[in-house]
Amino acid sequence: MIWSVFTKPWAGLPGDELGRLIAGLGFAGAEVPVRDTAYVTTATAEAELPTFTKQLRDEGIEPISVASDLTEPVFAACAAAGVPMIRIMAPLGPDGYTASVRRNRAQLEESVVLAERYDVQVGVQPHHGKFIPSTLGVLQLLEGLPDRFKLVWDAAHDALAGDDPAVTIELGADRLGIVNLKNAKYVETDEGWKTQFGQADDGLADWNAVHAALVKADYDGPICLTAQYSDLTVSVEERVRKDLRAAVTSWGRDPSRE
Repeated sequence: MIWSVFTKPWAGLPGDELGRLIAGLGFAGAEVPVRDTAYVTTATAEAELPTFTKQLRDEGIEPISVASDLTEPVFAACAAAGVPMIRIMAPLGPDGYTASVRRNRAQLEESVVLAERYDVQVGVQPHHGKFIPSTLGVLQLLEGLPDRFKLVWDAAHDALAGDDPAVTIELGADRLGIVNLKNAKYVETDEGWKTQFGQADDGLADWNAVHAALVKADYDGPICLTAQYSDLTVSVEERVRKDLRAAVTSWGRDPSRE
């Protein structure tokens, strides 16, 4: 098990600066965005990701995944850099849920050859809103695909979907590749109900229940705090450091230091 963080809030930093920052926050792993808005883009990934990840490792940070797309240059970059997974979500289009699932499934089936050629996993995360929102929906999407196709279970989105981690983690245990820790709730505003992402103890997700379900499932893979907060009046660094302490206390040990 490795305590990790999604580095999107610091996406513009080079690998050495990023590695020092998140190591100083107490993490030993990182999920790195490889997107047009990040330091490493999809266009530069093959040339830059190996150097970027080496810089992270030099600071004691192990890259657990990239958040990107399923194009061959990204697969090739991950293979060259020793990054084990590409994380994606499954978007829902205006043509409806069923057609969107078919389209996402076709894309995943097309990527099987790349996943096998480069020995890189594909992780699919549920996400409320304009994506397949539930753990069970993602598991249905992945049914029958090779073992390299993984579930990225997410505490906040599982709770927003009204699910129970004791159920969804058990059902997804055989596919479980990464566990995302964050929290969220619905708040009523003048414009209707909105989603608000907050601290470990401020939302619908019960991280203690998540821990209990992971122990029961014998999960020992990466735990990734996603550093997503709606209220930015307090720095992301302060918030995610506090959430890491809360998670480590809940887990009762610090696997990144073992």
